[in-house]
Parts: sequence; structure tokens; C-alpha cells
Amino acid sequence: MDILIMLSLALTVDLVLGEPPRPVHPVVWLGKAASFLERGGVGQPRSVQFVYGIGMSLFLVGLFTAAAYFILFYFKSLSFVAYVIIGAVLLKSTFSLKELRRVALRVKGFLLAEKLDEARRELHSLVSRDTRSLSPSLVVSATVESVAENSGDSFVAPLFYFLLFGVPGAIAYRVVNTLDAMVGYHGKYEYLGKFASRLDDVLNFIPARLTALLLVFASFLSGRGARVAWQVALSEHAKTESPNAGWPMAAVAGALNVQLEKVGHYKLGRADTPLTPATIDAALKLMLISMLSWWLICFIKEVIRFAVTS
Repeated sequence: MDILIMLSLALTVDLVLGEPPRPVHPVVWLGKAASFLERGGVGQPRSVQFVYGIGMSLFLVGLFTAAAYFILFYFKSLSFVAYVIIGAVLLKSTFSLKELRRVALRVKGFLLAEKLDEARRELHSLVSRDTRSLSPSLVVSATVESVAENSGDSFVAPLFYFLLFGVPGAIAYRVVNTLDAMVGYHGKYEYLGKFASRLDDVLNFIPARLTALLLVFASFLSGRGARVAWQVALSEHAKTESPNAGWPMAAVAGALNVQLEKVGHYKLGRADTPLTPATIDAALKLMLISMLSWWLICFIKEVIRFAVTS
């Protein structure tokens, strides 16, 4: 029963209240801890960076996962109500649908107002690529790609590991995914973040494919081309450098009948429909339908488990 309450309360908090204040946000604390620790590895030889990156990643995963476990253990001994509230708040910190939607809509608003520079700056909070020279259509593409990829990273995957390992499992996933976003890319962090990046690839293997399926299902429910969405996901997911990100992005490209492009890296889907600010709305609709479907699946699964074990 506690799992069911946490699931419902966490989603409600996210959709109604959004993100907690930065001073008390666990992911903000994680970011500060990672930023502090990474200094010890930057500039070192590759082998030292790699070993240091392994130690840093395991330390932060252990630290934040253990903290979540013992906090919940303590509150469970005090009060069931306090336990589920704290658990829901911690679970909510591992995903963010409202904030993702808010930023995407801000990008759309700037584009509609023909404020391209502002749209590019806002987009930078969603993607790691250089946004300063992107055309309006490429800004739309990057926004839609981020909405698709983050549907998995920021919702499907945390709940997937929550169902398997409880709140500590969701926290552990969020630590790895955040480290991948901070240091798991090429450049000065390549060897420092290699372990975190590969671990994130492993953890997202199933959730990314689940996300693609959910987006295909959402395209069916919204009257779009579910068959095309699935075909594009199957045939073009491997075009991205990430072994996982291509699945949800290709599914959305097929569902919306558009071509998503990161210049010099990949093109997903066919350019049958132009990329406009309205495309962002369509992608957000698919995201919302698919994420609510996933929450419902998780809820039903826990209801069945509760009924069987009671």
C-alpha cells in the first residue's frame, strides 16, 4: 500500500507544485557534490581519470542511496504517514514532468515571439549541444528530441527502478543519470565520466525501449501514425551515438511525421511535415499521454501485487 500512495502522491506533487526549492532539492545537492569531487580528476592522466571516475560514481551512488534508505527507515519507525510523505517527496525528486514541459513551452513562446536568441538560451537548459547558431527549425528539433529522451530519463526509468528497488533504487538511478549528464560526455570529461556514461547506458537499456513503446502507444491514442512511429523507432534508433536515446526520439519523429536533426550527428525520420513551434505542443501531448500511461501501468502492477500478497 505504501508504494501505491507514494506513486500517486509523487506524481501529484510534480504536476501541481513542480520542483522543490533549490536549497532543499536532492539533485541540486548531488550536482554540488559531483562538481566538488570532479576537481580531483580533471587534468589527470586518462587512466587516473578513469579510476577516479569509477570511485567518484560509486561513492556518490552509495552516499545518496544510503541516505535515502536510512531516512526512510527512520521515518517508517516514527509514523507511516510521515514515511509515505517523505518517500513520495524523495521519489518526486527523481523525475520532473512539469519542469520539462515548462521549459519546452518557454522555448515555444520565444519562437512565436520571434525572439530566437532567447529561445536558444532557454533551450540550453535542455540540451548539451551548442545552441547559439541554431535555426528556428533546429531549435524546435532539439526541443522535441529533449522532450522525447527525457520522457525516459526523467520519468520511465526512475519509476522502473522504484518498482524494482523502492525509493533508494530510483535515487540510485538519478545519481547515475545526473553524473552522466554532468561528466559523461566527450571532451575534458571523457575518461572521468566514462564509467558513469556506460553505467547509465546499462540502466537505461530497458527503460529507453519501454519509452519508445509508450510513445508509440500514445501516438495511437492521439490518432497519429503509431505504425510509422514504431517502424522509424526500429529502423533509425541506431543513428544516435547513444545506444538508448535514439529509441524514444525516433519514435516521436515517426509519430509526428517530422525529421529530427542534430547537425553533423544524425537525422531521424522523414521531413514530410515542417518543424514549427506547434510541433513542440504535439511532442508534449505525446509525452503526457505516454507518461500517464506508464504511471497507470505501474499503479495497476502494484495493485495486483498488493492483492496477491494480502
